[in-house]
Amino acid sequence: MTPTLRTGRLLLEAYRPEDEDEFVALFQNPLVSRWIGEGTDTEENDRALFGRIFSKVYAQGLFDVWAVRRAEGGPVIGHAEIKRTEEVGGHEIVYALAPEAWGSGLGSELARAVLGHGWDTLGLAEAYATVAEPNEGSLVLLDRLGFRWVRDIAEEDGSTTRVLVLPRPAG
Repeated sequence: MTPTLRTGRLLLEAYRPEDEDEFVALFQNPLVSRWIGEGTDTEENDRALFGRIFSKVYAQGLFDVWAVRRAEGGPVIGHAEIKRTEEVGGHEIVYALAPEAWGSGLGSELARAVLGHGWDTLGLAEAYATVAEPNEGSLVLLDRLGFRWVRDIAEEDGSTTRVLVLPRPAG
């Protein structure tokens, strides 16, 4: 069961069925989706993805997936995950925020919350992130958190994905 995480300004909790429209709106926003997977997908596919969070991810306890809200509650302003992926050979953090939440440090706060869960609950020795090379905002954020470049992946479409790692902090 995905645990609830709280930071000073954010609430990360398992999605509820009534979050579907907000989830779809986040994933349909081209400013957000350009950095997720293959980019903006169809609304139908995003709704199917939301359904799979319940029917597969939560039902089978595959990995933790959170709806991100402001600490006082309200609408979904982001999405976060931590999951093992073969692409990196370890656990990868995934996060996205709606554009209205950009530029205020919430991305760092969100990433720290997910990393804290990885260190404290999952007992990870390291965490990975994969970022499209042109996504300078995420690359800067992850650099500030201490992530370091591991390698680049040449994608079929000619783009490059950066693989970054952060060892568990000592102590």
